[in-house]
Amino acid sequence: MRAVSGVTALTLFIAVGAGVFSSERTAAQGRGGAQAPTFAVEKLWPKPLPNHWILGSITGVAVDAQDHIWLVHRGLPSLTAGTEAGTGTTPPTAEDCCAPAPPVLEFDAAGTLISHWGGPGQGFDWPVSPGGLEVDAKGNVWITAAGPPEPVAPPRGGGAGRAGGGRPGGAAGAGGDVITPVTGGAAGAAGGGGAAGAAGAAGGAAGRGGGRAGAPAGPPRPEDAHVLKFSRTGQFMLQIGKPGQLGDKDSETNLNHPVDVAVDATANEVYVADGGTSQRIVVFDATTGAHKRHWGGHGTDFARVSCVALSKDGFVYVCDRKNDRIQVFKKDGTFVKEGFVSKTTMLAGSTWDIAFSSDAAQRYAYVADAQDDKVFVLDRNSLETLGSFGDGGGWPGTFRLVGSLGVDSKGNLYTGETYEGKRLQKWTKK
Repeated sequence: MRAVSGVTALTLFIAVGAGVFSSERTAAQGRGGAQAPTFAVEKLWPKPLPNHWILGSITGVAVDAQDHIWLVHRGLPSLTAGTEAGTGTTPPTAEDCCAPAPPVLEFDAAGTLISHWGGPGQGFDWPVSPGGLEVDAKGNVWITAAGPPEPVAPPRGGGAGRAGGGRPGGAAGAGGDVITPVTGGAAGAAGGGGAAGAAGAAGGAAGRGGGRAGAPAGPPRPEDAHVLKFSRTGQFMLQIGKPGQLGDKDSETNLNHPVDVAVDATANEVYVADGGTSQRIVVFDATTGAHKRHWGGHGTDFARVSCVALSKDGFVYVCDRKNDRIQVFKKDGTFVKEGFVSKTTMLAGSTWDIAFSSDAAQRYAYVADAQDDKVFVLDRNSLETLGSFGDGGGWPGTFRLVGSLGVDSKGNLYTGETYEGKRLQKWTKK
C-alpha cells in the first residue's frame, strides 16, 4: 500500500469512514487548465442481493433511458468453489451460502434489484462467457459472447512483444493478459477456458484450496462467436453469428469472440467490437443481423479491441486496450484521431471501456483501466487526459480490476470490476 502522511492521511481516513472517496484528491488539471469533474463513491450501493446471491466477474455495465443500471457477469465459473459458491456447486460444499446471481441484473437508481434473467434457453446459444452489454433506445438488451477471459499469469519479462506496441508480452503468449496469478485447484477448466471455462470440472468440490467452480465435466462447448439481442424482460430476439464458427478479419457472416457492442438507434445499426484473431469493428443491421461494413485499426492494427461506443455527434470510439489508445472514426470507418491513456502501461493495457458524460456536448470521456485500477477522465474532443480517480483496493472508493463503465442522466458513474473484483459501484458526480 502506498504511504500517506499528515493531512493527506487524515483526509483519507475521514473520507473512507464516511463512505466517501472523492476524486478531488487525485484528479489533476489538464495542460490547458481544464478541471476534471469529481466523484464520490456511495458506500452502501447497491443494496444486498437476495437469496444468498453473489456476483461473479462483471464483464458489462450499461444505463438505460430510465436510469436503471444493468450488468452481466460470468457467474459460477468465475467463483471459487471452496470459499464463494458453496451452494452453487455440484455437489454443494455448504448448506446456506452462496450461489451465483442470475447472469443479467437490473437495478434502479437507489440500488434495488428489480429484475434478473439470463442463461441457456430455446432458440439461442447462451455464451460460454459473456462480454459487453448494451441497452438500446427501445430498451432491448444486447450481450456479446466473448468466451473465457485470456489466461492470466505472473509477469515473466522477455516474452514476445505485443502486437502493434512492441512492449514485452507475458507468459500467456504474445500479448497475453498478465494481471494476477492463476488460482490453482484440483480440477481446472476444460477446453482452455481457464478461470471462466464453463466446461470446467465441478472441481470446486475436489479442490477446496481454491479451484474454480464450474459446470459438471463434459465435452468442451464450441467457442463463443456471436451476439445476442433480448427484450428487457429476457425474451430472445436475434442472434448474430454461431458458436464454433469463428470468422477472420474479412468475414461478413462470422464473428470471433466479440467483446462489446453499441447501437445506433437512428440508423438501426449495431456496432460490434470483434476480438479473437479478427480485431476489428463490424456493423450489422440491428433488426435482421445483415452485414453492413467493417474495419480494423488505423496505423497499426488493433492489439486488443475491448470496447466500442457512439457519441451523440456521430463518432465511433474504439478502445485498443493493449496499445493504450482510443481511436475515433466516422460511422463509415474513416479514421479521425487517436489519443493515448496511461501510455506506458504494459501487460493487459489501459483502455478497457469508455463512457461519455451526460451533458449535451458529452464534454468528457471516462476510461476504465483495470491494469492501473483507475478511471481516467479525458476531454472528449482532444482526448487529453484531465485527471483520474481510484486506486487499488477492496474497500469502497477503490478498484480491483475495473473494466466496465456506465453513466446515468445525472452524470453519475457506475463501475464494474472483472476477474477477482466482482463488484458494482456507484460514483456520484460532485
